[in-house]
Amino acid sequence: MKSTANYIRSVTNYDAVNMSDNIYLLINEILKGKQLSISGVTRELKDKGIDEHRLVMTGYLRALKDLRKLNEVEIPPSKVYSIVETEQTDSMDIYSLISDHIRSIDPSLMVPVAAYVLSRTLDRPVFKEEFTKMGLSAKSLTDYLSSPECELHLTDKNPKEYTTGITKIKVPVGEPAYEIKKADPAVIKHSNCILIRILRSSVDLGGLIPKTKPTSLEDFR
Repeated sequence: MKSTANYIRSVTNYDAVNMSDNIYLLINEILKGKQLSISGVTRELKDKGIDEHRLVMTGYLRALKDLRKLNEVEIPPSKVYSIVETEQTDSMDIYSLISDHIRSIDPSLMVPVAAYVLSRTLDRPVFKEEFTKMGLSAKSLTDYLSSPECELHLTDKNPKEYTTGITKIKVPVGEPAYEIKKADPAVIKHSNCILIRILRSSVDLGGLIPKTKPTSLEDFR
């Protein structure tokens, strides 16, 4: 009993920053427009190929609640979770848009694609803090930076040169900034598709696309 109690305590104190990015993004997708119990979330994740123990999911969801990413309401005998409304109202900022779209690609490409899309959009390197804003944990960034496939490099210039004029986010002093000098074709392909999706979702294209013209993004791949 003691070992079980310790296990429950460890997972319920789980740090959401270290959780799998893929699971975090799937949880947000599952809870869009509805609320579910822990069992409900676990069941839907399993349908999507993620088979996590219920106790681990308890830790994930409670950690997200503590971080004010999710609402938790007790409806005996269960607790149900839903997305915090403020998260939904902020869903149109560039970080949330990128976070929303990178979840459809291979997890191993999430970090470089997110960096490529944001750096090309803002025409500057990407600060470490911004990866978190795009739904990528510090662990994911660290793991990618240490991998043989890493394409991210510290910018050659002093990061302070890029902080002038940045007012929407707080960039800590000494925060490293990364850029991709030469991207892999797969990274460029996925990044271009995401940029097109973001453009199409942000601009009214009504009356500009012929009815006979296919609108599938496959045309742009």
